[in-house]
Parts: sequence; C-alpha cells; structure tokens
Amino acid sequence: MDDARDPLVRLQDLQHFLASGTLEDRLNQQAASTAVLIGAASCSIMLLGSGEGADARMRLVARHGRLPDAALEASVGRGEGIAGRVLASGEALLVPDIHVSELAPLARRHADCGSSLICAPIRIDGKLVGVVNAASTPCAPEFGETELRLLEVTALFIGKSIQVQQLQRLLDSRFAQMALLQEAQQRVGESVRVAYQNPEDVAKILARSFFREMTRAGFESAQIVSAATELIDQLNQHLQQRRPHA
Repeated sequence: MDDARDPLVRLQDLQHFLASGTLEDRLNQQAASTAVLIGAASCSIMLLGSGEGADARMRLVARHGRLPDAALEASVGRGEGIAGRVLASGEALLVPDIHVSELAPLARRHADCGSSLICAPIRIDGKLVGVVNAASTPCAPEFGETELRLLEVTALFIGKSIQVQQLQRLLDSRFAQMALLQEAQQRVGESVRVAYQNPEDVAKILARSFFREMTRAGFESAQIVSAATELIDQLNQHLQQRRPHA
C-alpha cells in the first residue's frame, strides 16, 4: 500500500490543524497542509466578510501554491464563479477535468496547476463562513471522491480552528466579552451565547462599544477623535513592523 495515497495515513496530518499561532499564520499553514494531504498544486481559503445574504462576499485570506493574479484580489458573492456556487449551494464540488466541464469559463487557474478542481464549504456551528479550494498538480491523476471527502474533512477542521482562535481572543479580552454581551442583549429574542461572529462585525461592535463607553465617561468629541487617531497610529506602526524589509 502506498502511504502517500492512503487516506487514513494522510488524515494523521489533521492533528496539526489546531496548533498555536495567529489566525493568518494558522490558515496559511492549514492551506499548505491541505495541499499536501490531497496532493494539490495549490490550495486557497476564502472567508465571508460582513453582510448578510446576497450582500455577503468572500475574499482570499490564505493560500498555498501559485494562484492567478485575478484570484488574489477577487471578491466573490454567492453564485459567482465556482467558489461562489459552492457557497450558494452549501455542497462540496468535484470537477475531475475542467477542460470538459460546463464550469470551464468560470475557472481561475494558474499554468502550474492541473485540470482537476475541488471545493468544499467551511462551516462554523452550521453557518457557512467560506470555501476552501484546491487544484491538482499537472500530469497527476484526476481528483476523485477520496480527495473530495478529505477536503470536506479538512474544511471542518478549518472552521473549528477559526472558531477556537476567535473564542481565545474573546476570552482574553473582558472588554470584547462585555461588548458582545451588550450587543446581544439589545436585540430582542437573541441568545447572548456567542460561539462565533464574523470578525468584521465584531470589530464594528467593539468600535460602537468603545464610543459609548468614552461618551458615558464624559469625554468630549475632540478627545474621542484623539483616541481614534491614536488607534490608527498604532495600526500604522503594526503594519510597518510586519512589512518585509527591502
């Protein structure tokens, strides 16, 4: 038996999916592990931003391997492109050979990739939050049901990893916990249990709570603006520290 192709052996790699690190680092590691797991030339993870229903759009948050430039900056809504169809249907998709598929006009593929594509939805507590995509290597056998099922399993682990990371952040921040609790209590009939929320929505909730607390504490408008300016300055410093040196 070839261990490289044995699904049970390859599934052992999933034990590393909940490793420590930032969410960005973790997702990139998971994209790389997923590519190795299913024998893909490239793997990408797309997550939904803020918005509901038809307004919600996905963007690329992690990748392994080379992707076409158009895919790097793409904003994908439900039903748009192959990933958008998976998001709309909530079902994993296997395209053994894109060249003979009706989906060929929708594919964004790099020359380094083969002709097989697979996509699987990412869920957290049953809620669709994104899609994981993989493309085969050139001259390799077509993806089949085994690879599709492996991708579905890894999508579950990716969702859990995202959820664990967010919950860890919330537990580390009493301010964040109180802000989300207050937001839930203001909505009639909504449960105060917060298992997962879109990070962009959480950021907006924290901003509103920050403004309310400063207003209640008696800060004037100019002082609130000064606090917001300091926040932007801290962000700029953080981005400069992360920017690679020439």
